[in-house]
Amino acid sequence: MTVLKLEDPLTPLKKGGKEILKPLLKEGGKEILKAPLFKGGWGDLQRLGCLTRGLKTRPIYLMSSTRLSTSMACILLLLTTGCSQGETKSAQSIEAIKANSAVAASNNISTLRIGYVGSSEPTGPLGWAKKKGILDSELQKAGFKNITFARFPNGPDLNEALVAGQLDVGSLGDTPAIVLRARGQETRLLRITQFNTTAWLVAKKNGARSLAELKGEKIATQKGSYMHRYLLGLLAEAKIAKDVKVVHLMTTEAKAALERGDIAAYATSSDLGPFLKSQGFPVIDSSANHKGLSGTSLVVATENFLAKQPDFPQKFNAILTEAAKDLKANSEEYYQYHAQTTKYPLDIIKVSYPLKQVSEEPLPAEGVKLVEGTKKFLVSQGLAKSDFKLTDWVAEEK
Repeated sequence: MTVLKLEDPLTPLKKGGKEILKPLLKEGGKEILKAPLFKGGWGDLQRLGCLTRGLKTRPIYLMSSTRLSTSMACILLLLTTGCSQGETKSAQSIEAIKANSAVAASNNISTLRIGYVGSSEPTGPLGWAKKKGILDSELQKAGFKNITFARFPNGPDLNEALVAGQLDVGSLGDTPAIVLRARGQETRLLRITQFNTTAWLVAKKNGARSLAELKGEKIATQKGSYMHRYLLGLLAEAKIAKDVKVVHLMTTEAKAALERGDIAAYATSSDLGPFLKSQGFPVIDSSANHKGLSGTSLVVATENFLAKQPDFPQKFNAILTEAAKDLKANSEEYYQYHAQTTKYPLDIIKVSYPLKQVSEEPLPAEGVKLVEGTKKFLVSQGLAKSDFKLTDWVAEEK
């Protein structure tokens, strides 16, 4: 396999425009590609992928090194960065399995392109189905020869990939999924994989100990996430929404920002909340204390993909139902996998991911109620552009 060397470090993308990639990709001393970089999702370009036309390639990873592996370079693929717990791992925004980049980019019906938000590997029923080989074996029976997995740091970035036609299926939180559908994007809801997902409001040490003490302070969260929706709902309930400043901050930067005192509090995810608590950061609130403020995890698919695969919802849901039952039956093995994937201690994972939240059916009544409540809130706040019926959004099983 040809090795293309990147001679100089990548230049960051700058807001509002484009700039030229300064390094040259070379093969045998010859210039292969000088590519323009366009404004990305939430930040810098942290992964460069080169695809071929008509030639097989393998996935490309640009970590902290300056080496790119592929057959030849002819097209530049941009996706935003991924993240894992504890630290930012730049350039893990795409991870592909058993597929070549050219096929994955081509919307070939034999290739299924799945995007997810989270760690180095998906967790929950989707991750377990992948880990145990259930997904691979069953989808091959359904005619899919290749499966690719793309990892994103948050739902809005995954949404961009869906809109761009780079994904067929997305696993993400309810808030970004609803916002995308409300924009008129043609997606369908396949499944609720988890419901009553807890969000936490954690304060800096020696800081506020109540919501009232946060007046006039800066609170951060990962905007566009279910934690963001929780925070806005919480502030509205407490009638202090106009008295605080809400800013965007990725979860990977939360602990350091709290330690420096850059923010007074952070609204965070089900796993990072208990972890920060174990590190001595005081918890002011959690969504478990409020009706309707917890999140749900959803799986959606594009209508374009489903038009070509009308029986996909039924087949895919059968796979995830089997995986959900299996992870519950083998809970200790699953928790070990989840902890290893997210890099959190095992006891934190058991607290943050109670298996009663994992749905064995596509649309559990409690989960549907939460999604409906989230949709109504987002519409009322102007965060979702239009309202729609959940029944119209749900993919029909054939």
